[in-house]
Amino acid sequence: MVLNLAPKAFALVAFLALGTNPLSAAEKFIVVASTTSTVNSGLFENILPKFTKDTGIEVRVVGVGTGQAIRVAERGDADVLFVHHKKSELAFVAKGFGVARFDVMYNDFVVVGPSLDAAAAAKAISVADVYRRIAAAKSTFLSRGDDSGTHKKSLEIWKQAAIDVKKFSGKWYREAGSGMGATLNIAVSMNGYTLTDRSTWQAFKNKGALKLLFEGDPGLRNQYGIILVNPERHKHIKMGLASTFIDWVLSEPGQAAINRYRLAGRQTFFANARVTGKLN
Repeated sequence: MVLNLAPKAFALVAFLALGTNPLSAAEKFIVVASTTSTVNSGLFENILPKFTKDTGIEVRVVGVGTGQAIRVAERGDADVLFVHHKKSELAFVAKGFGVARFDVMYNDFVVVGPSLDAAAAAKAISVADVYRRIAAAKSTFLSRGDDSGTHKKSLEIWKQAAIDVKKFSGKWYREAGSGMGATLNIAVSMNGYTLTDRSTWQAFKNKGALKLLFEGDPGLRNQYGIILVNPERHKHIKMGLASTFIDWVLSEPGQAAINRYRLAGRQTFFANARVTGKLN
């Protein structure tokens, strides 16, 4: 599949490609700024060898929270941005840091917590209700606190629940300032609740007394997007190689590779690339 960019952006990419010297074998790699969830789930470890085999292009992944991944891409320290907070992704493109954004795949977020469930989160009718119950019970809640996509989603839910968690910071509301795995470990040690992407929860081994308590709210959908970093901002961006990677991820073989990936026997991500050529 050819990467479908807006006409102006496509003309820019084509022009720069004509003036680019061929890369040596040692330079035939790209850097992808992505999330801890795509790394911790094992997805990249599974699908990237297929891409490299097909194209000869090595992919080096920087796995951090979405906010940090965006800052990495803004500095030009990555060729591709692959994260999961659409509002931030669209802002990245609108500011001129990215050329175009495309849906790639989705999974969902879930709420996990102590098996005794003192807040009765499992009885909630919505994820906002879950958060209200946790606040009412003053049960320990672990926030990632790292500007990641998961952290942003959690803050959105607190807002929906009409609870200002800043008032309770350091009390029952705790900020880990860490990735998802580390936050889950802290939740285990503190017998607390937290929001996690399903893939990291499935891969997490140290569940202790924690269990999945709430899932299925439509608002917990976790959409991933992919963006080519704008070569007009950073002339060193390997636009040709990066476009080849994006093409592959959005293509039938790339989407099939995502759908085939299993973690503990379960499908982890669901490919949903838009192939109409329309920008999101």
